[in-house]
Amino acid sequence: QVQLVESGGGLVQAGGSLRLSCAASGSIFSINVMGWYRQAPGKQRELVAIITNGGSTNYADSVKGRFTISRDNAKNTVYLQMNSLKREDTGVYFCNAEIQRLGLRPYWGQGTQVTVSS
Repeated sequence: QVQLVESGGGLVQAGGSLRLSCAASGSIFSINVMGWYRQAPGKQRELVAIITNGGSTNYADSVKGRFTISRDNAKNTVYLQMNSLKREDTGVYFCNAEIQRLGLRPYWGQGTQVTVSS
């Protein structure tokens, strides 16, 4: 059994900051790519940022320069530091991890709400 548990969402004013965390637990052999996705009301889920186990990162153009993804491999945890938040960053943020157990497959967290007010 594997669980991804997110935390750190909430309500923030435009221009503010939030830090999301996602911890993976359970029977895990290794974790490859970890990432954050978001889904705004009425829209499809979209990639925000991903990070490999070697530390390489990739960001959506809309968050480059404002968001920073990082991970602590020893804790099986990925973080998303979000600065200069905009109203359009509002949505449910989901953690994703490619986890090696009996085979390699993606796992999702339950999501955490981020609301940016003007």
